[in-house]
Amino acid sequence: MPSRILQEGNNCWKLAPASRVKLLIDGAAYFSAVAEAFERAQESILILGWDFDSRVRLTPEAKNPKDAGRDLRSFLNSLVERRPNLRIHILIWNAPALYTLDREPVPEFDRRVHFYLDANHPLGASHHSKIVVVDDAVAFVGGLDLAKGRWDTPKHPCNEPRRADFGGTMLPPHHDVQIAVDGKAAAALADLVRDRWRRATGERLRAPAAAANPWPASVTPDITDVDIAIARTEPAYGENRQVREVEALLKDAIGAARRSIYFENQYLSSAAVGDALVKRLREPDGPEVVLVISKNSEGWLEAAIMDVLRARLLKRLRAADRHNRLRVYCPFIADLSRRCMSVHSKLMVVDDRLVRVGSANLANRSMGLDTECDLAFESEGRKEIEERIAKFRGDLIAEHLDVPVEKLAAAAAETGSLIAAIDRLHGNKNRTLEPLDGSVSELLDKMIPDSAVIDPEAPIAPDQVVKDLVPPEERGFTSGAPLRAAIIMLVLFGLAAAWRWTSLREWFDVQTIASWEASLQESDTAPLFVLGAYLLGGLAVFPVTILIAATAFAFGPWTALVYSLVGCLVSAMLIYAIGHRLGHDTVARFTGRRWHRLHQLISRHGVLAVAAIRLIPVAPYSVVNLAAGAARVKFSDFVFGTLIGISPGVLGMTFLGSQLEQMVREPSLLTFTVVGGILLLLLFGAAWFRHWLGAQRAPAPTENYRAHAERSLNRSS
Repeated sequence: MPSRILQEGNNCWKLAPASRVKLLIDGAAYFSAVAEAFERAQESILILGWDFDSRVRLTPEAKNPKDAGRDLRSFLNSLVERRPNLRIHILIWNAPALYTLDREPVPEFDRRVHFYLDANHPLGASHHSKIVVVDDAVAFVGGLDLAKGRWDTPKHPCNEPRRADFGGTMLPPHHDVQIAVDGKAAAALADLVRDRWRRATGERLRAPAAAANPWPASVTPDITDVDIAIARTEPAYGENRQVREVEALLKDAIGAARRSIYFENQYLSSAAVGDALVKRLREPDGPEVVLVISKNSEGWLEAAIMDVLRARLLKRLRAADRHNRLRVYCPFIADLSRRCMSVHSKLMVVDDRLVRVGSANLANRSMGLDTECDLAFESEGRKEIEERIAKFRGDLIAEHLDVPVEKLAAAAAETGSLIAAIDRLHGNKNRTLEPLDGSVSELLDKMIPDSAVIDPEAPIAPDQVVKDLVPPEERGFTSGAPLRAAIIMLVLFGLAAAWRWTSLREWFDVQTIASWEASLQESDTAPLFVLGAYLLGGLAVFPVTILIAATAFAFGPWTALVYSLVGCLVSAMLIYAIGHRLGHDTVARFTGRRWHRLHQLISRHGVLAVAAIRLIPVAPYSVVNLAAGAARVKFSDFVFGTLIGISPGVLGMTFLGSQLEQMVREPSLLTFTVVGGILLLLLFGAAWFRHWLGAQRAPAPTENYRAHAERSLNRSS
């Protein structure tokens, strides 16, 4: 018998026994099981998630209309009303504003249902674990949150009213997997959730006092009496050291495979997983690798970023596939408008030996940046578990191929190959596994920066970056910032007073300015005029903030915002090209003493440095552009970082300029106050941001980030 893959303290936190294990395929099976477990709860329900929505219905398929129409909020409230000893604790990631429109506002519950949003994580990270524990006796882990759009059946009909959102809009099919365990494994997961609650709220939750049996009566276990491995990802933050058990488990399981590795996952960008698979694919007698993933990521932003990173990794994998043992598929559904179904499961099956189910994607951030939790078990030579693992994998593939699982098993036995069996059975015109190319356009690939920036595998330490970006005398909220603000305010009020009470207003009256604006706005060449002004301003090293304010003065705020962003970007690209052409030595003579610091930080940090310099300007706009070109910064890093860095300032300056125009037209105490307020917000906001960035602390992961960046460069070369 081969040595055990799962090693406590190495690739998992704990190995804890479970007397019952159930693999739940798709949301309907999971939601139904968790609803039944909730109904049997006596003292404690713990819910940990990335998302949560109290409006979801757990059992929309129930025959009883009352059960089918009951939402999660009313269900949980009714439970605590009926059971005086029951306490419910819900801890959900405090998502940024980007997700606000797609999420429910903070729900209202009974006083014994405690809901808390957890933002206790490094900058840019998320809490991605999905764990539910009832009475420390049964636990559910996987890719499914108790949120909208997750409920679905293995048939995945395209038009499923029970999967609609709360406004009646049909949501696309959703494929996922969850695992249920009991015994000491469930108790260990409860300890994990309680520790997260303590870190987030400061409150220590007590474990249930009495033994309970909330296992859903209708759920028949697939496997009995097996050790469950709990593998975590946790970033270094505050009191917590970094934990990378998920990454270790994936690498060890890939390295131990003999015949086949089967993946289902939402993403494919992990450098660690890619390296491990490349090594196995190059071996003459290595395992077959089958990947089932979504055809495209959800949303334009993810499609533009994660699909590019996937394309790069697929290119590496296919180059390593010297023995034709790699297949990449997406689940095809004929009636679906986008043809291929979304795959959200985070699943791995190695031979007939090991199953891993959890929350971690095959992405860098799931290896070291986000909090994740996976469960795994292995057969340890037990024939009944091997048969159950083979059937579980067969159930999944047969679902995607829309064929009886027995037919798939027969094809696999006859050919001796998982790939050959799929190739023989795929091709159903209504539903099947379709080979996925996964390539992206060359232009899009060039636009997206390295994965170390947009899909980091460890927190990036802002304090380290700011040390490189800003000299000591420029860091923090210096005493000069209020003085500069006061001087600018005095100048503004002085100009406004001169305009109102001296002959200055006769030189440039409002009617004259209005006529200039009207002629410019009505001209078809206005965009070219504005663009030319930014190009000339960049060449003359003219302050870009004045150009932005002038643009706002001449146009409405929204038109000016677009003009300013485009003008700044085009001007930056022109100066970048000049710097690229002139080269290192010539630009060094132009920029003087700032050159060496600019060159070091831009070439070292790429897109992050460019963005930060725009937010915390340590050199004139045109000088930074020139230095970036001469330093041979990757063009996509330069454009992407510039866009990120200039957007807040352009937005603020545009509306400041718009209010300045109003002050000129209608000088009054109110307009002076508004302009002064905006200016103070900009100045104090910039100073606060610099102070905050310097105050961030994440020292441990900095080297991990840098090491990953170096590995990424080595892979790309």
